[in-house]
Amino acid sequence: MNTLIKLLLNAIAVVFLAKVLNGVFVDTYLTAIIVAVVISILNVLVKPILVILTLPVTIITLGLFLFIINAIIILLADKLVDGFRVDGLWTAVLFSILLSILQSLLHSFVKTDKK
Repeated sequence: MNTLIKLLLNAIAVVFLAKVLNGVFVDTYLTAIIVAVVISILNVLVKPILVILTLPVTIITLGLFLFIINAIIILLADKLVDGFRVDGLWTAVLFSILLSILQSLLHSFVKTDKK
């Protein structure tokens, strides 16, 4: 149940950022939910591979290259989901930073069951 709530909160964050940022567009609320699911799946499957492949660059840049990896994940979601568009790499970087902040804030309100 917590996973479903977190996905819906992520979709709310995507819709909010699409309204606030120029260069990010989401057609419908259903598209925002699909974007949240796709970004979650890409973070689980693709991001670890990208982090391992770019480890030397990440070490040289003291971890700042991870922002570019997050932007690449956002741009991949842009290509995979119709109705979601991000205009450019720097918009994707800003979107990913703000999305991470919003996710942290929104997820702090969700109670987790500790057994």
